[in-house]
Amino acid sequence: MVVVTKRESRRTNEVAIRVNGVHKAFGEHQVLRGVDLEINRGGLVAVVGGSGCGKTVLLQHLIGHHRPDQGRIYLADYDLPDAGLVDITELDEQEMDKLRAHAAVVFQRNALFSASVYENIALSLREVEHLDEAAIGLRVREALDAVGFAGDQSLEHKQRDELSGGMAKRVAVARAIAIRPMLIYYDEPTTGLDPVSAARIQDLIAEMHARGTDDGPRTSLIVTHDKDLLVRLRPRVVMLHEGRVHFDGSFPEFAASEDAVIRPYFEVMPTLHERELAP
Repeated sequence: MVVVTKRESRRTNEVAIRVNGVHKAFGEHQVLRGVDLEINRGGLVAVVGGSGCGKTVLLQHLIGHHRPDQGRIYLADYDLPDAGLVDITELDEQEMDKLRAHAAVVFQRNALFSASVYENIALSLREVEHLDEAAIGLRVREALDAVGFAGDQSLEHKQRDELSGGMAKRVAVARAIAIRPMLIYYDEPTTGLDPVSAARIQDLIAEMHARGTDDGPRTSLIVTHDKDLLVRLRPRVVMLHEGRVHFDGSFPEFAASEDAVIRPYFEVMPTLHERELAP
């Protein structure tokens, strides 16, 4: 049984993401079995569920790394006057790249390359937005200030391997927001962090979401096992189970549910998160 509670308004021009009946298999292994999901612009959504339920596979579909075997995925195209929805299953890679210019991903392991903090943030500004170096320098500083590095001019010159886990995650968030995205995806953003650093990242996610963009509210989607993140941010919660949406509602409703699938998962979330933290 799918547990669905009150959702956001469904006016088409407010929708940022729509997933209709998406199926995906890898060989004989069926991962997604008909996922339906709609997220409005400005939504703060956490996707949860047991290991192997399809969270990461769904995320990889949204960023265009996988194509569904069946079903459709629609994303808002912010280059259109009304930011109407486009079916990304029909787009080629060049067209998909245009959509990706309005979205950013904070990867589980940060995906910083071996270079300075400045170069990690500057790369997409240089190669995608084609900004000049003066503008890039301003945008890098703006992004680092936003994630709590205001006044630390030396940080730009630090190499990736000089950063602590918490610092690297904040730099990954800075790199994401530097392009001023309308949509940010977070893949297990607190993995590998101590409790103090994890709390800082949770607050940072909330702050970056609330800040929005010059063009309107920002949409944030977080794939996570982190119960503390849910408690702190209180997002809309979407739980996948056996390749489908099993629950879609508020965090208080999720936390209070006695559903036979939700309750055991909610109780074991800290254990699952600890497994994700293991090297």
